[in-house]
Amino acid sequence: MKAYFLQSAGDKMNLELRDVPLPQPGPGQLLVKIRASSLNRGELIPGQGLIAPGAAKPAGQEAAGEVEGTGERVMGRCPGGFAEYGLMSASDAIPVPANLSWEEAGAIPLAFMVVHDMLVEQGALKSGEWVLVTGISSGVGVAALQAAKAMGARVIGTSGSKEKLEKLKPLGLDLGIETRKPDFHDAAMKATGGKGVDLIVNNVGGSVFAECVRVLAYQGRLATVGYLDRVVKAEIDIDALHAKRLRLFGVSNKYRTAEQRAATVRGLIADFLPYLAAGRIKPLIDRVYRFDELAAAKAYMESDAHLGKVAIGM
Repeated sequence: MKAYFLQSAGDKMNLELRDVPLPQPGPGQLLVKIRASSLNRGELIPGQGLIAPGAAKPAGQEAAGEVEGTGERVMGRCPGGFAEYGLMSASDAIPVPANLSWEEAGAIPLAFMVVHDMLVEQGALKSGEWVLVTGISSGVGVAALQAAKAMGARVIGTSGSKEKLEKLKPLGLDLGIETRKPDFHDAAMKATGGKGVDLIVNNVGGSVFAECVRVLAYQGRLATVGYLDRVVKAEIDIDALHAKRLRLFGVSNKYRTAEQRAATVRGLIADFLPYLAAGRIKPLIDRVYRFDELAAAKAYMESDAHLGKVAIGM
């Protein structure tokens, strides 16, 4: 079968298409005929930390397709998902609602598992609360907007692109702030009537971390999920942390156990799958590329021109 491999080399991430044997499922694994997948910045962009220098590794982290032998439509975490077939742990397999296309299904698993982790599991978001998402035009950012609105929250988003913010208004964006700088405090405080934001999703990184802390309301929560700016250190206002009883937490699977990851899958199925099946959440796909166009899709993601997810259809 055909499968892509990635190799980190300095400031480049090299992509190679190879012929490899069909994978053989072990205990607790499903062999999936892959119909679609999607791109994730952390894997494909050098410096994001998911692919360390060394030998080439199977490319792709998620997929949607049909289970060999049963025909069941599933989506989920799938290491080596940029391939014709992949192995998926049974505990990672999520049923695909009938109203979703393969490309939409392939764009759901990782983004919405991350969002469930930070909005529900750790963020304890409640209806009526305010959420602020920095870098809201990213795949995770748009998913956070959609899930937060489905949960009854009000959402503020920052982006350097006015055009992207305008395109997100039909998805329920309450306030778009056009900026790439840590200068959104006043606009956010005005929108919330001086109260501040209950939950912040920080996709941007250390350059806006201090501003996020300033914007948080009493008992506010700050989720750090990415660092598009590649700034991984920031000062913490300990007085604000103390006085406002803030909660700062990270969102990463790096050190989580298999059972902890499986718990997030179960949470997504319980809390978000009904929204997806009812059409209350519909993944935003910017572009769909063919399997043999993965290199072009990677280049498009690197250009930062996309809004939402970039998908690969088989």
